[in-house]
Amino acid sequence: MKKPIDSSLVSIITPLYNGAQFIAQTVASIQAQTYQNWEQLIVDDFSTDDSLAIVKNLAQSDKRIKVISLSQNKGAAHARNEATAVAQGKYVAFLDADDLWHPEKLERQIAFMQQHDCAVSYTNYLHIDEDGSMLNKRIKAMPRLSYKKQHANNYIGNLTGIYDVEKVGKIDAPNIRKRQDWAVWLEAIKKAGKPALGLQEDLACYRIREGSMSANKMNLVKYNHQFYREYLGYSAVKSSFFLLLFFWEYFVVRPKWIEKF
Repeated sequence: MKKPIDSSLVSIITPLYNGAQFIAQTVASIQAQTYQNWEQLIVDDFSTDDSLAIVKNLAQSDKRIKVISLSQNKGAAHARNEATAVAQGKYVAFLDADDLWHPEKLERQIAFMQQHDCAVSYTNYLHIDEDGSMLNKRIKAMPRLSYKKQHANNYIGNLTGIYDVEKVGKIDAPNIRKRQDWAVWLEAIKKAGKPALGLQEDLACYRIREGSMSANKMNLVKYNHQFYREYLGYSAVKSSFFLLLFFWEYFVVRPKWIEKF
């Protein structure tokens, strides 16, 4: 029998692949939350380092941490979907195995969603380097994010987004190589039938790592074109048209929501 949704529980989804260097810090940032009614669903995607042993050890001392171990590597989208399938919370959030949350992230964001009857929300976030040092860069959340605007560019930092399962249902990531998070938040806004709301507070830290897509702009362009072509099923011509709109958003509009300090 399907278990009922816990009306105050937050299900935090963490795909894990060879994240031994950072995963304990990530878990600690969740355990430090002032909002304590959460479950963390960590899906180990057949890691070849000590990741699985580390999270199993952490789970032994904190029953809110639940570990799913895959028998073969299937990618981040599959790992997220495995966790989504068993999530019991009214709210679903995501935190990758190398990123961090502010201690009051869940408390402030859940209160914000309840206050505004919000189905999808997200927040500001800061960039840090591999050592956890601040890179003096803030990505600001738009106060309101429509489906049309999200279609043109991914404005939701995946580590900041939360959606209400009772309002939009559970959302699976599509089986595409990259940009699955863009697809999830676009679908969430579509199902909500109204814009996502942005909480303009710095409540998460995104770790910039060597070779990441954020550091490789050419790959960013390639995968964005594939998003339109493979996920949305647009023709080559239509995909190219929307990629041009993406360029406009990325180079002209988006920088207005980025601060260096």
